[in-house]
Amino acid sequence: MDLRKLLGRNVRRFRCEKHWTQEEFAEITGLSQQSISELENGRSNPTLLTLHALAQGLGVKVVDLLDEKPKL
Repeated sequence: MDLRKLLGRNVRRFRCEKHWTQEEFAEITGLSQQSISELENGRSNPTLLTLHALAQGLGVKVVDLLDEKPKL
């Protein structure tokens, strides 16, 4: 699987579990809503710092964002 799509799928899933909009999540992470959208749609290559900000904002480990097995 394309890592960008996998990352996007997992970010969206974790964000939606918290019932956050992209705008709310953007405020939490310090990223723009457009950046969140591009990430969730697999259209960007985030830096390590961005991955860290996403994971911290979601309360997960960076490795969870790249996990192919969904956590139930």
